[in-house]
Amino acid sequence: MSDIAPLFRPLSMGGLELPNRVLMAPLTRNRAHSDGTPKAMAEEYYHQRASAGLIITEATQVSPEGKGYLDTPGIHEDSHVAGWRRITETVHAAGGRIFLQLWHVGRISHTSLLPEGVVPVAPSAIRAKSQVFGTDGFVDVSEPRALEADELPRIVADYARAAARAKEAGFDGIEVHAANGYLLDQFLRDGSNRREDAYGGSAENRARLALEVTEAVASVWGADRVGIRLSPFGSFNDMSDSDPEATFGTIYRALDKLRLAYLHVVESFPGSDSGPDELAALERLRGLWTGTYIANGGFNATRAADWIARGRADAVSFGRPFIANPDLPERYQLGAGLTTPNEATFYGGGTEGYTDYPFRAQEAA
Repeated sequence: MSDIAPLFRPLSMGGLELPNRVLMAPLTRNRAHSDGTPKAMAEEYYHQRASAGLIITEATQVSPEGKGYLDTPGIHEDSHVAGWRRITETVHAAGGRIFLQLWHVGRISHTSLLPEGVVPVAPSAIRAKSQVFGTDGFVDVSEPRALEADELPRIVADYARAAARAKEAGFDGIEVHAANGYLLDQFLRDGSNRREDAYGGSAENRARLALEVTEAVASVWGADRVGIRLSPFGSFNDMSDSDPEATFGTIYRALDKLRLAYLHVVESFPGSDSGPDELAALERLRGLWTGTYIANGGFNATRAADWIARGRADAVSFGRPFIANPDLPERYQLGAGLTTPNEATFYGGGTEGYTDYPFRAQEAA
C-alpha cells in the first residue's frame, strides 16, 4: 500500500540499521517477579514483537527507591541482569533490536512499594493527585519528601550503574524516561518543582537533573546509543507547567548538542487530543531538534506514514496496537485488520492478554 510506504523505509539510527519505522513503545505490563526480575514469559512476549524496527522496553527502575508500581522490572541486581539477558538474546535471535527504558518514578509511588516503607522522593514535597497499582489495586500516591541537593549525585549515579548493567544484559541501547510525570519530568516542570537551589527556578536549572542523567548514561554507552523520552504537554500524573514551550525549548536545545540517538516525544495521550495551539507548539519544538525524532500518541499507519513523509517525524512508536498485534509491522504493510486489545489484562496477570494474541498467519489458517 503506497500510502504507508514511508513506514517501511530503513532508518539508520545511532549505529543501528532499523528495517522499518514501526517502533514498539514502552508499555508497563506489571508481570515481573516481586523482586523486579523479569519472568520467563517476558522472553516470549518480546520475542513475538521482534519485527518492530526497534523495541523500547517497559519502564525499568534504576533502584529500589525508583519503584512505583507492583511487579515492575528493575535493572539494579544481578538477577535482573540475568533475566533481561535472556530477553535480549531471544530478541536478537529473532533479528530484533531492543533498548531498555530507565525509570525513576519519584513522587508517583506508595510507601508499601518502597524498602522499609520509606516515603517517595521528589523535587519538592508536593503530593500528586494520582494513583499507583499496588498489592490492593490502585491506591493514592503517598506524600513525598523533597530530595536534598547532596542526594542528587546519588540519583545520577544510580542511572549510570543501571546503564552499565543494561550493557551487561545485552541491550542495544538505553532510553532515559523523562516523560509522563515521573522523577525527571517532575524536576522539569514548575508545577512540581518549587526548589530554590541550582535544580529549581529557571528552566535551565529545572532541566539540569535530566541533562546530568542523560550525560551520565551517555558516558557509559556513547551518546549514539542513548535516547530520551519527553512529554511537553502531558498532564498525566498531575503534571503542569506555566510555560511548557519555553521549558521544553530549553531542554530540546541542550539535548540537541549531545547528539543522542533520538528524541522520543509523547505528542498526545489516550483520550486527550492535542488542540491546534498545542500542535503548533509541538511543531515549533520539533524544529529545535536536528537528530532522529520519534513521535508517539494515537497514530494509525496512515497518519504515521504521512508524518514521516513530511519530515515531521523519522519514526513512530506504537503502544496499544503492539499489545494485541505482535506482528504489527506485517499487518500494517499488508493492510490487514488489527486485533483489539483486552484492557482488563493490561496490568498484571499471566499469559492471557500478554503472549496469547494471534499472529495474522494463525488467523488465516
